[in-house]
This record gives sequence, structure tokens and C-alpha cells, in this order.
Amino acid sequence: MDAQQGSPMSMLMIFVIFGLIFYFMIYRPQAKRNKEHRKLMSELAKGTEVLTSGGLVGKITKISAESDMIVVALNDNNEVTIKRDFIVAVLPKGSIKSLQ
Repeated sequence: MDAQQGSPMSMLMIFVIFGLIFYFMIYRPQAKRNKEHRKLMSELAKGTEVLTSGGLVGKITKISAESDMIVVALNDNNEVTIKRDFIVAVLPKGSIKSLQ
């Protein structure tokens, strides 16, 4: 028997340890972020003040359950249509007024 050869149990333990590291360092945090983003998307409604991934702050004026596009009013004169996925945060009521 060669001294360099490890037992099958030690190899199995190494795979289990790597599996646990993968789960706790990569999979679990990503799943948590996905769950939070789905919750954020379900809370969107007309009149909600939002922040987009491009840095735009505005109020939702049109939203529909069938479409993944929403219309955000940046001010009284300007509206933009964006994909729902580009909303990164829901802001507290009055955030837009405090910025102006």
C-alpha cells in the first residue's frame, strides 16, 4: 500500500467541505438577494417613489402586471419608460420633494 494514497473517506470529507463552502459563500447569499428583489418587484405600485440602476429618481405613473415595462415620472414634464428589473430601491414617500 502506497503512503501517498488517501482513504476514500478523506476524499469524501474534502468534497463535503467544499460543498458547504460553496453553499454558504455563493449559493445562499445569491438566493437571498433574489428573494429580496422579487419582494421589491411585488411592492411596486402607481405613486411609488423609486431609484433606478442608472441613478434616476422618480415616481411610478404607469405599471401593469402583464408588461415588464413601467413609466417613471422624473418631474412634472419628463417621463421615461424602463424595464421593471432596473428598479433597485423603493424610496420613502417625500424623497423626491426633499431632493428638489
